[in-house]
Amino acid sequence: MAVPKALILRTAGTNCDVETAHAFTLSGAVAERVHVNRLIEDKGLLDQYQILAIPGGFSYGDDIAAGKILANELVTRLEDALQRFKAAEKLIIGICNGFQVMVKAGLLPGFGAGQEATLANNDSGKFEDRWVFLKVRASNCVFLRGLSLICLPVAHGEGKFIAGSSQVLSRILSSQGMLCYVNASGLPGPYPVNPNGSQADIAGISDPTGRILGLMPHPERHVVATQHPRWTRLNRCEGPGDGLAIFQNAVKYFS
Repeated sequence: MAVPKALILRTAGTNCDVETAHAFTLSGAVAERVHVNRLIEDKGLLDQYQILAIPGGFSYGDDIAAGKILANELVTRLEDALQRFKAAEKLIIGICNGFQVMVKAGLLPGFGAGQEATLANNDSGKFEDRWVFLKVRASNCVFLRGLSLICLPVAHGEGKFIAGSSQVLSRILSSQGMLCYVNASGLPGPYPVNPNGSQADIAGISDPTGRILGLMPHPERHVVATQHPRWTRLNRCEGPGDGLAIFQNAVKYFS
C-alpha cells in the first residue's frame, strides 16, 4: 500500500488532532479526523485505516484521571475493533493524552495483562510546558527507526511514568523500544531534564511488536525546523523538525 490512511481519533477535550493530522499529511499519508462516537456506531470503520493516532489534549476534561474515560471507552466499546487492528499488523501511536489513554487501556506496555502502568502527577506539582531532549532506544519500534537524539516539547500535568511492578519495569527496560529524557549531551539528569520524575527517565515506550508507540512529548509540534524556539540561533531556517521522522517512519512502513 503506497498511501496509508491515518485515523486521528478525537473526542470532547481533544485539542491536538489538527496538528497530528497535518504531521501525517506532510509525511505522505491520508489523514482523517474521526470522532470516537463514529467508531462506536460503525465498528468496521477502523478496518479502513492503516494507522490509528490518539492525539494530545484533555479528553473528557481528564475529570477522573488523565485519559481514563477514553481508555474505558476503548476497552468496553471498541475492544474487538482494536484487536482486529492489532492482529492485522497495523500501527498505533498515542501522544501525551493519547499515551495516557493507551497505558490505561492496557495497550501499553502491551504484555497482555490489562493496565500494567500509569502516568501520574508530575513530581514538580505543576503543569510542565518546556522543550526536552530525548534519547531514542529504537529496538524494533517502527516509529523510532533511524533516530538517536531528538528535541521535542512537552506539555502535561500527569506525565510521570510508573510501572505497576518491578517485574514490569524490568521487562520494559530489557526488551522494548523507548524514549528517555536526557540533556543536550544525551545524559540523564534531575529535574528539569526529567520534567516529571518518570521511572528510568521514561518519556515513551513501544509494545513488544514495535508497532504501538506512546510518548508524552509532542512530535507533531516540531515537524518544521522553525517551530523550535531557538531556530534562529541554531541556524535552522528550513527543513524538517525532529518530530517529523516519527510520522514519516509510520508511512514508510506501508510503502
